[in-house]
Order: sequence, then structure tokens, then C-alpha cells
Amino acid sequence: MSDSDTIFALSSGAPPAALAVIRISGTQAGVVLRAMAGKLPAPRHASLRTLCDPESGGELDRALLLWFPGPASATGEDLAELHLHGGRAVVRAVERVLAAQPGVRLAEPGEFTRRAFQHGRIDLAEAEGLSDLLFAETEWQRQSAMALASGRFSRCVEGWREQVLMLSALVEAELDFSDEDDVASDSVRRLEQGAGSLMTEMDAALARPPAERLREGIRIVIAGPPNSGKSTLLNRLAERDAAIVSDIAGTTRDLIEVPVAFGGVPFLLTDTAGLREDSGDAIEAIGIERAAAAIARADLVLWLGAEGEGPLHPRLWEIDARLDLAERAAKRKPLLRLSARTGENIGALVDRLIALAADMLPPMGEAALNRRQAALITACRDALHALEDCGDLLIAAEHLRNARRSLDALLGHTHTEDMLDALFGRFCIGK
Repeated sequence: MSDSDTIFALSSGAPPAALAVIRISGTQAGVVLRAMAGKLPAPRHASLRTLCDPESGGELDRALLLWFPGPASATGEDLAELHLHGGRAVVRAVERVLAAQPGVRLAEPGEFTRRAFQHGRIDLAEAEGLSDLLFAETEWQRQSAMALASGRFSRCVEGWREQVLMLSALVEAELDFSDEDDVASDSVRRLEQGAGSLMTEMDAALARPPAERLREGIRIVIAGPPNSGKSTLLNRLAERDAAIVSDIAGTTRDLIEVPVAFGGVPFLLTDTAGLREDSGDAIEAIGIERAAAAIARADLVLWLGAEGEGPLHPRLWEIDARLDLAERAAKRKPLLRLSARTGENIGALVDRLIALAADMLPPMGEAALNRRQAALITACRDALHALEDCGDLLIAAEHLRNARRSLDALLGHTHTEDMLDALFGRFCIGK
């Protein structure tokens, strides 16, 4: 397979459907469109045409065609869209004809987006945002992904890059006119001020909660001894029977993870084995070990056991989850009293979880940095920090070059093929 091949793929949902959209991108897109439709439609205007098999002349479908000459297209190449009737037989027939054309093949996952990146239609941060957008399941995730995919974050990074270039110009001027004391003094002052301002902006970006927490959800572990109502609470919050509820101690032996969304906020609920020290069952003991590990990774622990006996954790909420049982050993000062069985006060717990998200997730609509992006911004910030008290102008120039390289890598101006393969391999075929 070659990047010079013309590619095609179904870009809409799987048939049957009302419509099916097939995209074609590459140097042969126009040739293929002429062969099947007789002539090219006017650029960027929908045209109703009959599609035919170039070999047999048989009609394939009556479809709307769109033609986008490169480089002003989504991929930066000649691009065509076929808006077909969405039956399986129609889609298969058109795909079969396309695959038979010289130099034309089925696209690989993410190949349309990869070509858009390679032709400069989007940068790497926008591509990562588009990937997040495809996998977004909550409103919070969608808005954060849009901040990346729409280029808002990229424009911020480009602004940083322009400022670093200006600082580099100051250093070069200093090197060229180092015998002029007025230029030297003013340049050094402006260099320090500019680097300090940039570091402040980068520190603010790095202080935001990471994208991984937004993508995976806030991890909430429901913990307690056997028969404390953990599985019942999980099912109530998930609004389905995700865990088996039984009066038999040790029923839950492994972690049960359920992703949910409250108020547009992603959470990952985890039911755990009942914590006790006297288990004589080897499998249950493994479950207890896994429960302890899950608690260590949790962002929040809902403790349903005796008050004050929960595991050490920086964010542990004491929950009295059996308000419906009069004979229970009620907690004296729980955060909440509720009934996992009847649902009483469950809404209050959900409201508190949503409020917690405001401190643990990036503000809605702002880009959340993933590990790669955060590492590169940190590297850039460190290079700028190295300018402080730097007495050698040549070394200062090198620090600024390192800062610029980090920002270039952030937007994909420099990259590795392995990293690109990993990113675009997450996309579906046709995107």
C-alpha cells in the first residue's frame, strides 16, 4: 500500500440506512468520478447523477455527487463524495466497482484524517482532538475535544511559538550587536520578561486536570465489608443490574467496573470484594487484594463500612447506605444517609459527585492536555526556565531552539511514524 494510492471508504454508518456516504481521496478521484458519472460536477455543488459500472455500463444507483478539488479539500487532495441510497447491495456494488479501478484501494483506519494532517489541513493537536471527539460519550468530553479539534488550543500554541521566535530574534540581535551596551541591556530585560510571561501561561495550562481523567472518567470505588450494600449501590447509580446482589458474603469476588455519566460528567464506578481479614477462600482473597489496588488508584472512595474503619485515602466519603433498615448500625456523622435499595437521597449523592467534578476535571469547553502534550509543554517551559541567569548568549539561543522544537512537536511539525500509526490507527475506516 502506498500514500500515492487513491483511497475510498464508507464514511457513514453501516447499512441499511436512508443514505450511505462513500468518500474517495487521491489523484485518481476525478478520473474515477468521470468514469462512473460521465463528467465531474461543479466544485462544491451537489449534483444528481446516475452512477454506472465503467466496464459493463450497468447502472449502480442514482446518487448525489460532490467534488472538492485539492488542495482546498478536507484531505488536501482531490476528494469526491458519493451520497448513495443506503441499502447493503447498493453500497457493496459501488465499493466493488471502486476497488476494480487502477490505483484505487480501500482506505485503512484513520487514513483520510492522516492525509489531512500530512497535507497541512490539520495539525497533530487537532487530529488528537478529532480522535477524542469520535470517542466522546459525554457533553464534557465533547466540549473538551472540540477545543482541540477546532484549533483553539493550536492557536494558543502558535502564539507561544511566535513569542519564542521573537525572543530568539532578540538573542540573535544581541549576538550581532553585542558591542552596543544599550541594545544588550534592553534585550536582556525583554528576554527575561518574555520568558516569564510564557512560563506563566504554560503553568496555567499544565495545572489543568489531565485528559486521561476526562477520557476514562472520575474513578469512584465503592468499598466496605461483605454485605454492606456495595453492589446494591452500584446498581442504583448505574440504573441497571450490573452486579449480583446476594446476602451470601463474598458474592462479589472481582472488580466490576461500570462507566456512567451524571450531568454530562464521565465517571467510572467500581464495585469491589468485601474487605475482611478472615477470608479462608483463596479466590476471595485475590478479590480483596484487587479491591485494595483499586482503592489506591481511586479518585474517590465511597465507604459503606463502620465509621472510621475505612482505608486510608485522601478523598474518602463516609456513606450510610441503608437508611431503609431501622435495625442497622447507623453512622454518627456520615457525609450522606441514603438507601441504595429504595433510592432515597441517591439524587443528593449524584449532585455531590457532579460538584466534585468541577475541581477534578478541566473547565467545560477548555482543552484537556494528554500525557504527550503535557510532556512537551513541560519541556518547553523547562527550556525557558533555563534562560534565567543564563550568562552565555549562545547557550540562551540553544535553550530557545529547544523550546521551539517542543512546540513544533506539539503541533506535529516534527514527529515519528510510530506515534502517527498509534494515533490514526484508533480511527475507524472512512475517517
